Amino acid sequence: METPDAGLEQARQKLTELRQILLTLHKALLDSERTAYELVHGAVPSAGAFLQLLINDPWFAWLQPVTTLLVQIDETLAAKKPPASTPDFERLIADTRALLSPSRETNGFWKRYSGAVQRDPGVSLLHARMEEQFQK
Repeated sequence: METPDAGLEQARQKLTELRQILLTLHKALLDSERTAYELVHGAVPSAGAFLQLLINDPWFAWLQPVTTLLVQIDETLAAKKPPASTPDFERLIADTRALLSPSRETNGFWKRYSGAVQRDPGVSLLHARMEEQFQK
């Protein structure tokens, strides 16, 4: 029989593994969107200029839910007082699954995300890794 601490540790481990893949996926999405942006607008001159685009340009706004989710996961994993039960970890896993699954939401995330998955083999591979992680 599994102890509550073991269940909590398993949920933490699953969220940690999911976070690592999501972080890599986030980076791939940023790179892919930067390339698409540069094809239309020309080269972004520096990392600082790219950061400003990420913060201020509507082109990149659709990526905000992934960024926000990563921050929530990091805060949960780094909390000085860890959750007493698995629901916090499980909620973040479910939120990640929901975000990266087909939806009818109106903010356009899924449309942009699925477009990136279709056009960029690296993003597609990482999306498949996320799907595998959800099955564990």
